[in-house]
Amino acid sequence: MSIAYFITHPEVVIDPDTPVPQWHLSEKGVHRMRTFASQADLGRLSAVWASAETKAIEAAGILAGHFGLPVGVHSGLHENDRSATGFLPPLEFDRMADAFFARPEESVRGWERAVDAQARVAAAVDTILNDFSGESIGLVAHGGVGTLLLCKYLGVPITRAADQPFQGHFWTFDIATRRVLHRWREIAPR
Repeated sequence: MSIAYFITHPEVVIDPDTPVPQWHLSEKGVHRMRTFASQADLGRLSAVWASAETKAIEAAGILAGHFGLPVGVHSGLHENDRSATGFLPPLEFDRMADAFFARPEESVRGWERAVDAQARVAAAVDTILNDFSGESIGLVAHGGVGTLLLCKYLGVPITRAADQPFQGHFWTFDIATRRVLHRWREIAPR
């Protein structure tokens, strides 16, 4: 069985003056990703892909570097488009994320609709996996779209209840059947 690992970037340096897609991993995020790369049972990881966002590319680079692999980048793996609001303080962001998941057919304050983000990330994963023939692959992206894809593969409605508890988690699925093998697990202790 070939396995895909959907991995979310760990902690980032929050900088309200920098566009969110350009945020970098924090020291803690780098440490957690290095721990995951060196300790996780990833089988014979033979490919690593990332979204085009800086934090995902950095996390994927740590993982790929451990296995001597290049990083492929697919723009369709990006997080849900929240550029209409830009940076939001944590409490306001949580309220918006709640609304994003609760009303997946609506654009909340200009955010990309959850149903559209789900279709986009599923299509990106399909495109990547159509050309994949190895034992296991790492897909490094973001919690929002990771949750949307998880819901799709579980065959359940979009819900924030399926979201990762915090940044830096992974879930796995069988590539051939898209059957979820396990839900979110921490990449490494915080």
